[in-house]
Amino acid sequence: MDTTTADPLVGRLLDGRYRVESRIARGGMATVYLALDIRLDRTVALKVMHRSLADDPAFVRRFIGEAKSVASLSHPNVVHVFDQGTDGDVVYLSMEYVPGKTLRDVLRDRGRLPAREALEIMIPVLAALGAAHQAGMVHRDVKPENVLLADDGRIKVVDFGLARAIEATNQTRTGVMIGTIGYMSPEQVTTGGADVRSDVYAAGIMLFELVTGRQPYDGETPMSVAYRHVHDTVPAPSSLASDVPALIDTLVAQATAREPHDRPADATAMLVQAVEAHRTLPRLSGAQQARPTGAFTSPPAAPAHTLIQPRAEVPTPPPARSRGGRVKPVWFLAALAVIMVGAVAATGLYFAQKSYKIVPDLVGKNLAVAEQSARAQGFQVARVEGRHDEKVAEGSVLAMEPVHGTEVEAGTTITLVPSLGPKRVLVPKTAGLTQDDARAAIGEAGLTVGKMRRVKNLEVQRNHVIRTSPQVGEKVKEGAKVDIYVSAGLVMPDVSGMPKDEAAAFLTQQGFQVQVNEVDDDAEPCTVIAQSPKPKSEVDQGIPAMVTVARCETDFWHWFRGDNEARDDQEFRIMPGVMGKGINDAKNELQAQGFRVRVHNLSNSGVVRFQRPGPNSERPPGSEVHLWH
Repeated sequence: MDTTTADPLVGRLLDGRYRVESRIARGGMATVYLALDIRLDRTVALKVMHRSLADDPAFVRRFIGEAKSVASLSHPNVVHVFDQGTDGDVVYLSMEYVPGKTLRDVLRDRGRLPAREALEIMIPVLAALGAAHQAGMVHRDVKPENVLLADDGRIKVVDFGLARAIEATNQTRTGVMIGTIGYMSPEQVTTGGADVRSDVYAAGIMLFELVTGRQPYDGETPMSVAYRHVHDTVPAPSSLASDVPALIDTLVAQATAREPHDRPADATAMLVQAVEAHRTLPRLSGAQQARPTGAFTSPPAAPAHTLIQPRAEVPTPPPARSRGGRVKPVWFLAALAVIMVGAVAATGLYFAQKSYKIVPDLVGKNLAVAEQSARAQGFQVARVEGRHDEKVAEGSVLAMEPVHGTEVEAGTTITLVPSLGPKRVLVPKTAGLTQDDARAAIGEAGLTVGKMRRVKNLEVQRNHVIRTSPQVGEKVKEGAKVDIYVSAGLVMPDVSGMPKDEAAAFLTQQGFQVQVNEVDDDAEPCTVIAQSPKPKSEVDQGIPAMVTVARCETDFWHWFRGDNEARDDQEFRIMPGVMGKGINDAKNELQAQGFRVRVHNLSNSGVVRFQRPGPNSERPPGSEVHLWH
């Protein structure tokens, strides 16, 4: 059964901007929803904090501050935070939506991973943590649940700063440790404090789990696990899985040292060690080579090579004769032989002292990681101007010279060509233009016109462009479609069935000159039965609007009893007042009282603006209630 249908947030418009579509996941601190940002017309993930946190003012203050810091962190392996906000009792983060699964899902489905593949996951995770550490941020809750593997192969880390925000809550003042016990560093357990080396410790535990399929410590209670973090030494992964290389044992041991000063200084330092370990490990073969798209790969090991050696002897030249036929002196020949032997020997020594290396394969790697890897192998590195490419991501190596596999002298310069990513063009400014002029501007920019949408707008002249999607200034693929939103000017709302006074007031507010005409009719007294212009027709501002209503002087109870055949002994209930409430909440409340509900859309605000019958009126159960929002 789909549980999202019972979730009160599904269908709600948060902060007038985010329309909640469905629930994705629920955790210990927050629930994640799929939502549409109607302002930017893009899909986002909304992380909504649980009520116990949202009710704590200290958490909300810290949460907002941390969200602003994380939003400034831009890295391809970090889930981007777009916005934060509150809407009544809802505290939320708006984040990049990454369709895929968590690293915990991968471990659950596959069990332990080969060492090389584990490093190919850890390297982008460490790159993300390293970027945060350089910016002065500490994650505090590194674990497989917070690592996302996107469907397109990208690896991203989520929930930066959330643990720090929770430290401000009343929960921490009652002795609750913040973090996940299986990955918590000794200093977090003993003092509650955490720095970048605490993240390194958790990354080491996560690498242990990737190659062994389990965490290093287990216990009957969380406190028994915490005790082992403080007092035990993390065992070598190879003691549980014999095929784990010694390099992985070393990397885990250094990262999980009990004393922080014995660990790598930060995630970037651990990243360097992980890259070197990955370079040294043999390549996977056959089915083992399956890995995420764009995952880190290392060059092949250089094969043995033969140095150029000097020849052992120099052939003796034939006797030289002078013009008169006399043989040249022997000393001359001896001297020449000595010079030749010395020259050849020197040449041999020169080549013997040189070393040669095989150029590694750097194409497709992150540019910074590629440079670091090349220098670590003894090469010099140079960059040239980058080029656009549809397949190689921006910031990765597109091409290199010399090419992979070439045998060159140690110290040779490898020239890298950075990829600028797919070629993108800017969406031109079309706001205020006519439809035809907007089409021409979009075509001149190398783009194509997608859907043309007409929407009500009182600020932009009718038949002129309000905005586009994607918006002006956004970079999009050449030839991409751009939707145009055109002003329909004033659109006649549908006020049929509304009470006369509310309909007249609403239309006046919308810019119409309202005329009301009362007629005899069988409809409920004083309600709109007809209107002109027709609903949803586009009109110019200031034109008259005629509404026809059933005569108001008719005795209401006479009409009600005649129309509904009410009996004197019939049960009546007081109509609740639901104006100002969310449309879903209002609907649920009325239905709980036994009323039937019809919803009418006036402005798509999601909040009830008018209701009929009005609050505190008496109606029998089963009566129909009309709500306008």
